[in-house]
This record gives sequence, structure tokens and C-alpha cells, in this order.
Amino acid sequence: MAATETGRAPVKSADRTVELLEALARADRRLTLAELQRDLGYPKSSLYMLLQTLVGRGWVESDPAGSAYGIGVRALLVGTSYLDRDPLVRVGTPVLEEIRAEVNETVHLARLDGHDVVYLASRESLHHLRSGSRVGRRQPAYATALGRAILARRPDAEELVPQVLAPLTPDTLTDRRALMTGELGEVRVRGFAREREQNVPGVGCFGVALPYREPVTDALSVSVPLARLDEAHEERIVAALLRGGRRITDLLRTGAV
Repeated sequence: MAATETGRAPVKSADRTVELLEALARADRRLTLAELQRDLGYPKSSLYMLLQTLVGRGWVESDPAGSAYGIGVRALLVGTSYLDRDPLVRVGTPVLEEIRAEVNETVHLARLDGHDVVYLASRESLHHLRSGSRVGRRQPAYATALGRAILARRPDAEELVPQVLAPLTPDTLTDRRALMTGELGEVRVRGFAREREQNVPGVGCFGVALPYREPVTDALSVSVPLARLDEAHEERIVAALLRGGRRITDLLRTGAV
């Protein structure tokens, strides 16, 4: 059994419960007992009993036949509790709304979690043609402006970027050396990250880190369809992002939350 970050061996039953909930949360549909057993490798009888316990507590839901399982409403309550208590979300949400009102594009807050960024808050553009990412969505940090803005400020960036960069689109930068020595260096010089169609086809994104604590974990971004992105609009977006990033950082540093 592997040790946790605290150096202690994990409690087996707790470890399995968390792994099961994470597997269900990743899935885009309900999974059968056989699929879960194949994914997790637990004994089928133990997995079935664990599922029944979680169904009874509301953490897992099953279909009417009891043959497929998905994440339950209790998980939503825990997730919203995390967001309700997070100072970044509390301080950043009004700033997201101001930036959206100024540039009328979709604005995001995200946090680094391992090799990924997780979206914490979003305000969508009012345009009919717009991009969006749901709260809780995970994306590889190396392929997003949000992630690159954070990685450029991290002394441990080498450890946070996988050895193999899987492409999300045909335009994703998959040359690790070019990312680490070229792209992230340019982000440090510019003061913001940008990417075009490396995460979502037809969409560009600009991101700034929020260095209110060290090491940096959070970033702010604006996503825009390339059909609407010209030089003047890019300048407005970057200026709004930099102002918004400074405001959020200053508020969190001073504790004015």
C-alpha cells in the first residue's frame, strides 16, 4: 500500500471509497459493477457492498434496475461547500463579472491540482457564439493558458508537467522541451499566457497567474472564439485580465475578503 503525502499508509477502506467516488466523478455516464471492477481492480463482492453503502448515504445513485451507478447528490453538496468557503471564489467572482461586462467574453478562475487545472468559477459571454467550461472540469495544465500562467511562476514546474504531452487538438504543443524552455519563458516575459486552438478548436485563451500566495496555485483567464479575435480585441482582453488579476491578488494579500 502506497504512503500518502503525510508519509502514513492510507486506510484501505477509505482509500477505496475515495477512488470509487473519483472514478464515478470522471465518468460521463453511469457505470456498471463490471466496468467499475475492471477499472479499479477491487474484489466484486467488496465493491458491491461499498456501492450499496454509498447509495444508502446518497453519495452514489443507481438506475432503477440497480445495475449502473453514478455520482450522487451528496457529492454536489460537498463540492459547493468547498466553493462557498474558498476566498478566491468569493473575491474573484465580482471581478469575473466586471471583466465579462467589459470584454463580453467568457472568464474563468482555476486552480492547479497535480498536472491539471480545475475550474472553480466561470462567467460566460453573452454572445451567441461563445466558449465555456463547467465548474469542476479538469484540463491538463500544459495545454491551457490558465495552466501555463501558473506553471511559469512555479519553481517546481518540471515536476508538474508530464513527460509525455498528449494532444487535445491538432494544434496542442506536445514538445515538452519547447514548452518548458520556450513557451513558459515567454509567459514570464509577457506577464500573461496565451494559446490558440491548443485546448479547444476554434477558441483562443489568455491567462494570468494570481500570486497572492506561494507557490502560485491559481489563475484567471478569458476565452474567446477566434472568429471574434482581432488585435484590438486582444489588447482589450489582456488589459482587462491584467487589471483583474492585480485586483484579486491585492485583495487576497491584504485579507480584504
